[in-house]
Amino acid sequence: MDGTLDDWVQQRETVDVETRAIVSSLVTALGGTSIEHHGRYVLGDDALACLKDLRRWVKVYDQKLNRLDVQRILAESNLVKGDLLEILSTWAQSDRKNKLKTKIALKSLELLVPLTWPLEIEDHLMKRNHHRHVPYLRLAQVEYKRAILHHDVTKILKTIIELTVPYMLMPKNERAAHDEGVIRLALFLFRNVALIEQPSDLPSDGNENEVSRSATIVAFHEQGVLQMISAIASSMGEEYVVQDVLVLELLFHLLKGIDPEKLFMEETQVVKNSVSEFKDLIQKEKSLLSGYQRFAPSRHGRFGTLISLDDGQSQRRTISGQEVIHGTDRAIHHLDMSKRWNRPRNRGKRNPDKERDSMEFNKSVSLSPAARKHLKHFVGEFLDSSFNPLFSHCRKAIEREEERVTTENSMHFFYLAGWFLKAECARRQYRETKLSTKGKEKAGVPETAQDEFGFSLVASVLNQETFVLLNRYMENAKDNKEWKELNAGMTCFTQILLTVQQMSASDLEDDQEIAENIQNRIFYEESTHDRVIYLLRHYKDQGFGYLDAITELAHTFIRMLESYSKQNVDLQIRTRRRQRKKQRAAQAANGEILNNDNVDDANDMEQVQIVSRERKFDFARFVARFLTQQSIDTFVAFTRYYNDLSKEQLKRAHRFFYRVAFKNELSVLLFRVDIIKLFHQMVEGPGGLDPEALHFGEWRDLVKQLFRKLIRKLEERPALAVEMLFSKISATIFYLEHGYDNIVTKAPRPPAELEVKPGMEWDQQVGVAVSVLINQSKSDALAWVKQQLSEARDQRQSWEDAEEARRGIAAEQAKIFEGVTTDGADIRPTIEEEKPLPPPILVKSDNDERRIAMFKDNKLRLLMKLAGFERLGEPDDQDASWVIPSTLAAAKLGETLELISKFEFDPPTYEDGKSAEDFLRSSAAAARAAERSSRKVAYDDDSDDGIDYDEDIDLGEYGAGGPTVRRPDEQDAPGKRRLKRRKKSREDGEETDEETRARREARAEKRRLKKLAEKRKFKSTVYVHDSDDEDDEEKDREFFAAEEERRKKAGQSIAMAIEKARKEEARKLSKGKKRKSVSPEISESEVGTNSPKSSKRFKKATVSDDSADEIIAISSENSSSEDESNVEKTQSDDEEMTDTPVSSQGQGEPAQTQTGGEALKTADPNTTDAVVSDEEDAMPVRSTIRRRGGFVVESDDED
Repeated sequence: MDGTLDDWVQQRETVDVETRAIVSSLVTALGGTSIEHHGRYVLGDDALACLKDLRRWVKVYDQKLNRLDVQRILAESNLVKGDLLEILSTWAQSDRKNKLKTKIALKSLELLVPLTWPLEIEDHLMKRNHHRHVPYLRLAQVEYKRAILHHDVTKILKTIIELTVPYMLMPKNERAAHDEGVIRLALFLFRNVALIEQPSDLPSDGNENEVSRSATIVAFHEQGVLQMISAIASSMGEEYVVQDVLVLELLFHLLKGIDPEKLFMEETQVVKNSVSEFKDLIQKEKSLLSGYQRFAPSRHGRFGTLISLDDGQSQRRTISGQEVIHGTDRAIHHLDMSKRWNRPRNRGKRNPDKERDSMEFNKSVSLSPAARKHLKHFVGEFLDSSFNPLFSHCRKAIEREEERVTTENSMHFFYLAGWFLKAECARRQYRETKLSTKGKEKAGVPETAQDEFGFSLVASVLNQETFVLLNRYMENAKDNKEWKELNAGMTCFTQILLTVQQMSASDLEDDQEIAENIQNRIFYEESTHDRVIYLLRHYKDQGFGYLDAITELAHTFIRMLESYSKQNVDLQIRTRRRQRKKQRAAQAANGEILNNDNVDDANDMEQVQIVSRERKFDFARFVARFLTQQSIDTFVAFTRYYNDLSKEQLKRAHRFFYRVAFKNELSVLLFRVDIIKLFHQMVEGPGGLDPEALHFGEWRDLVKQLFRKLIRKLEERPALAVEMLFSKISATIFYLEHGYDNIVTKAPRPPAELEVKPGMEWDQQVGVAVSVLINQSKSDALAWVKQQLSEARDQRQSWEDAEEARRGIAAEQAKIFEGVTTDGADIRPTIEEEKPLPPPILVKSDNDERRIAMFKDNKLRLLMKLAGFERLGEPDDQDASWVIPSTLAAAKLGETLELISKFEFDPPTYEDGKSAEDFLRSSAAAARAAERSSRKVAYDDDSDDGIDYDEDIDLGEYGAGGPTVRRPDEQDAPGKRRLKRRKKSREDGEETDEETRARREARAEKRRLKKLAEKRKFKSTVYVHDSDDEDDEEKDREFFAAEEERRKKAGQSIAMAIEKARKEEARKLSKGKKRKSVSPEISESEVGTNSPKSSKRFKKATVSDDSADEIIAISSENSSSEDESNVEKTQSDDEEMTDTPVSSQGQGEPAQTQTGGEALKTADPNTTDAVVSDEEDAMPVRSTIRRRGGFVVESDDED
């Protein structure tokens, strides 16, 4: 090897030799400086072809083959600075109407864009050429940027704008694809220039300030780039369409990392803040040095030290260093600091802090005064004229998922939305401060658009569409674990909340109303609450920028939600729960999935109705979910950076811990060793907060009070000493707070009621229920049901036999009692005794499992309901009783028992291989399906029978009063008659008669108008009159007069009957008894003196008090309604007045008497309770009153 090592390195080829020769020859043929033209750049003879060939080489060799060899050769050949920029400079100084030179300038621009394109290649895609060329090319791009911004002769950026202006002035509809491409090339170049920065891991070859963000902003301002951006953005959607995402990306790389609040500060305030920050840094340094000097070795003690430390567990540890001689605590701290933990690598998503620098927006960027001034002016103009058009157009493009929109563009959109909202708030704050200190006239602040339009300047990102897009974007980023995108979404959401808060404090009523509406929309969705809580709980190594964003969002959200909930006590939120899926999952676990009718596509609407519910917001409930151990861990991780946090960030953490420990009394969550150690270190050191800082006092008081609570709680609960090593769960928190475990008893929930699908007879339904129990191996439940039916049948049969015997005895006794009238005819009252019902039979469970199954097993409950069993009590009462009702006769119970026994040993079979479970469905689902069907019929357009109703026609019965229920025969009969008449008319040929048709149409129109008038009158009555306002004195007077007349007549009838009964009693006592008999007129004293036999007969023959009361009530009502004035009633004495029914007869009906034999023939055999004395005078008797189910049964209805 000849020569030195440097010579060998320089001679080593990094690219292919042939490729270098071809590309270098093209660069040489492109042109160069000429001595003849005094050192000016002169194009080659075939410069345009050379530019095309170079563009083709870059596209094919580098981009398609992914080698980067051509770009390395062009960088080494100094193509950009020596040729391309000189060509653009020459075009700017020459005749711009020369088409050839213009075309060459455009080709230079086209080649300049890929050479300045950012080199961002994923690690897994890096090849040998990439590792060889990328560092060199990144440094070369920094030189390209320096040359573009600071060209010696021409302003390159301004030249490119002048080259693009003719295409921008063309109307949008006349602009071709080539014209749009030229505009895009210019924007791409501006984006690349703003994106290129000095690599932090590579050495700098020049002054970094020349390529800094400040230099870029100043150059953009001086060369008209910022004005061009404002012009394009303000006309977005009208003159420009495809350039929206390019402008958005350019603004992102131009503004990322810049604090918008500092833009609108006065220069003196900026200097003051900078001095304050510098003083804080110096104070931190002094604090660190003072803490170190307390234990620093002296000048004569800088020698090695070796100490053996006994840890109290029969183990000794050797520690070196003089720090260990200052005490045990220092020795243990030194020992802890010497430990090393080989932490496993994160196998999940890559760390956001190691992302490519171009997407990093959490790093703060400082600006020079000139750059701050220019950027402030640009941001103000952009907010006034360009913000709404650009962001509205970009939002629509993102919603439509246009091909030009990428995931990074969505991140740019939300980050810039939050940035400009913060800038608008800062601008307003600066203006208000300016006006409040000096006054509007002396302030020198001009009137701007914000005075006239308020917050409408940023309204494009404060509408419902943006909120929906933001929620969807954050949800997708959360699900896909895209932390950088989620960080941008959280930053935007936080700034929206802060902007709304400032709007609510505005003096304009419109802004206040808009702020109220926005807050209602944001806080209405419970999914937003859940998302904030989820993000706060699930922080894990996403970087400090993400940690700062989520803590700020949580802090702002809970403060605004608390304030808004206090102002709106009746705040409603919409919850979304997938109850149907949970229910199906539970049924699948129990093997109870049913093939119901409601599982179809029409169930989607019902799914939405079930999932979306509104409920009243409870802030205490939200705080209970917000303040958990995971949320505290997130804020603890944030507080560990206390030496690097600003005053606002420390205040944010302090407010959170204060809310946990004192406002919500959950200090137990903070009683953990690492948290207590962190708080102690922040206050007492080493390396704690600066004692001279303003916020130190707040933290000191917080930690002091927290330690007092800890000591007090340790005295009350010694178990806390062990629990301090672990995170707290809810059960532990409850025990530490109250001293006993929390026993939660869940209320039992009844199962879903089942029913057999319609179309089956009762015996078939029983067969289905029995088959289901057999298929589920529940034969023991089936045997228990049979046992209950058998016992109930025997018990019911015994009661029926006893009742039949009793009625036979009563019939025999009735033959003894006869009444003889004055003319010698016998008569007996025909009052029918109500047939007594048997007592219900209680269904008893044989064990606890059966008792639970009677509540939870819906298959068993289905069979019991089909068998006639009835359940008493509330649906969710687990101890409710089942009874066999009184209406079930022994024969019916026996029939059911035989039917169950039959199907048990001979189960039914069904067609198409169906099982018994296929014929079951949920009762609730069937009711909902029926309701949907009724709604569908009611709102179906085809149900109008083709009639086109006008809008002004009243729908009558389908209006406020609702439809009128009528019997089917009342609806069908008129229709049938009309159908017959029309059919006869068609047969007679009358349909062809024009006069008849005209007359028929006239009658139909007349009927329609009449019905319409009636319907309108009805609707007017429904809507106009109120029941409380219906005061008609005339009607009221007539009504009360009629009621008073009825009461008088009824009172007279009762008085006459009582008086007559007293006279009869006096007459009987005077005559004496002719024969021994017991009648209903005997008083209680006389009954007490009778023989037991007579007393027994009387008990069987008398009517119960309740029955008599019912008969009297019915008779009085009938008498009042029929206006019967002369009614005679039979009554014994004052004490036994209610034991005999009062009979009445209408006026004009002659009293009929019968002989004893005729009376026995005509009397109802069941009417054995009413007995009349032989010496009693003949009294008019009313026909028998028969009741069934509480209703009066007429004789005509028995047919």
